[in-house]
Amino acid sequence: MIKKYPPISRKLPHFMHGGDYNPDQWLHYPEILEEDIRLMKLANCNTVAMGIFSWVALEPEEGTFHFDWLDDRIDKLYENGIYTILSTPSGARPAWMSQKYPEVLRVASNRVRNLHGERHNHCYSSPVYREKIRIINTRLAERYSNHPGVVAWHISNEYSGECHCDICQENFRKWLKEKYGSLENLNHAWWSSFWSHTITSWSQIESPSPIGERRTNGLNLDWKRFVTDQTVDFCKHEIKPFKEHNPDMPVTTNMMGTYEGLNYWKFKDVLDRVSWDNYPCWHEEDDNTHIAAFISMVHDMNRSFKGGKPFMLMESTPSVTNWSPVSKLKKPGMHLLSSLHAVAHGSDTVQYFQWRKSRGSSEQYHGAVVDHCGHENTRVFRDVAEVGEVLASLDEVVGTSVNAEVAILFDWENKWAINDAHGPRNCGMKYDETVAMHYKSFWKNGIPVDILDMDCDISDYKLLIAPMLYMVRQGVGEKIERFVENGGTFVGTYWSGIVDENGLCFLGGFPGPLRKVLGIWSEELECLYDHESNHIVFNKENGISLNGEFQCKDFCDLIHTEGAEALAVYKEDFYAGRPAVTVNCVGAGKAYYIASRNGEDFIDGFYGKLIKEAGIKRNLETELPDGVTVQRRSDGENDFIFIMNFGTKERHIKLDDKEYSDLLTGEQNVREINLSLYGMRILKRRVTIQDSVLHSHR
Repeated sequence: MIKKYPPISRKLPHFMHGGDYNPDQWLHYPEILEEDIRLMKLANCNTVAMGIFSWVALEPEEGTFHFDWLDDRIDKLYENGIYTILSTPSGARPAWMSQKYPEVLRVASNRVRNLHGERHNHCYSSPVYREKIRIINTRLAERYSNHPGVVAWHISNEYSGECHCDICQENFRKWLKEKYGSLENLNHAWWSSFWSHTITSWSQIESPSPIGERRTNGLNLDWKRFVTDQTVDFCKHEIKPFKEHNPDMPVTTNMMGTYEGLNYWKFKDVLDRVSWDNYPCWHEEDDNTHIAAFISMVHDMNRSFKGGKPFMLMESTPSVTNWSPVSKLKKPGMHLLSSLHAVAHGSDTVQYFQWRKSRGSSEQYHGAVVDHCGHENTRVFRDVAEVGEVLASLDEVVGTSVNAEVAILFDWENKWAINDAHGPRNCGMKYDETVAMHYKSFWKNGIPVDILDMDCDISDYKLLIAPMLYMVRQGVGEKIERFVENGGTFVGTYWSGIVDENGLCFLGGFPGPLRKVLGIWSEELECLYDHESNHIVFNKENGISLNGEFQCKDFCDLIHTEGAEALAVYKEDFYAGRPAVTVNCVGAGKAYYIASRNGEDFIDGFYGKLIKEAGIKRNLETELPDGVTVQRRSDGENDFIFIMNFGTKERHIKLDDKEYSDLLTGEQNVREINLSLYGMRILKRRVTIQDSVLHSHR
């Protein structure tokens, strides 16, 4: 259902626009701090994220607190119409703490304790560190929870990493005891009789290590789950003082795309808003569509974490990313396009790292709104000011939602299991890339997509796609079967239904719990060398009217039909003529199986047919030229259409027969548009009764 959400903060019912602000680096430069406010107003910034790595400035020695500088900044910013997202400083502890309490420092997987330095070099289990966090966060909560200029809490910064100290080892054993209840259950789940690794005492369990055990799949999976749960628990510990002092102040923490170290789905019930840090390598190729489609998928993932609630783009660069292999400048037009790209997919903020370039240290050359020259007369500053000006005219878009009829599964535990399996293609399974390839076909067609994990509710979608669903947790196969029986269309692929949640292979034939709904049995999986390929050929008479032959690489699943109908077969090798694409009718729906890894030509052709068959509506019912995508946000009465050109040249687009106005220029009755290179338009149209019915899914 279409829903309009309240703004992130009712104090600021607009798009938030600004940067990661570090005044503690400039306390000896009062003239620069004053100049910052003038420049922020010129750049049309209304928000800053402040205090992220400010612990030593707030507590220069144990128990001695200095808040005067922070009071001054928050007050002066507020007086000038600029609000603060106030951060907790846990991302980097001060040196005095590491020196006095070395137990707060992490122990690496080789069992060597780290020295002071870097970020997130601290143990989430450490009672000392947790107590220090409680103290500093309580002080911040007491002082700023009801400040009129503070609009949200930014909890830590890019949680990451793991600790293998004795406390963490003991907590891991407790976690395992709660999960399994007995060593008998644990040994079965880990299949530990292999290599005589049976555990006979809980005290024998150690986390994975390069100097110990690292080849037990169940252990590796459970350790990653534990690290996520431990991090989530630490995040809850951080949040508690703020909710005690003002439960209405929203909290967020910034995530990192598809970062493998944490299952971000576990944070969804802890945070009020989801935020993430986006640093794509624009212009790595002449055509930016590939990276744009991937980033679109991650935007959609972050929106999906909270069931469609607008997310926050917490960090992006207005210029270069200094830690990339090449610090490439954004070409003219790309900053506005990439910023509104996030908005199109559901972000209610555009924030940057960083506001002012650091004078020294590791990110002194990272892009910033204000360069080392210190003034506004730069191309980047003008680009940022333009973004702020555009966002200021989009108030009616704030809080609007994206309504998708298509869902794609991207499941972290499945990813962990795939990457930890020894075979079948150790040179690269490419899970992220595979999911993104399936996603891209809908991106090209201007069709919105939700990105889910396998535990999410799937009942309201028309089309569900699960690329490489290697792990199938308990109950998921049955849920997918009900989805199809009730009229949904499901697409599964090779290397699916292989193991359960512990990494144990299903017995009785693959694809395990998906075998019935797909109507096939997978006997063998043929892996191809990089230089090899095969082809699939569609039967002349097939249910989706897709013709021709298509190349396949990497994987060819050798399957038998068990009720499914073969739509295409392999052309070459000893398995020529065997099914390569199948469909199985189950109840009111259909389940398709793609047995091989194919290129974009197949994916586009295949989903083009399914889009029509399932009655999935595009955001704009017109043919889109290469490189152009269309996204839609809606409040139930109006649709806001974002048309964006990530391609290699200017494009001309004729609109469909609905009535459009240009949200930025005010132009009425727009019938066709020209898009410059890296150009974009935002159009508005009324939602008709027919559209409302379509928005209700199936």
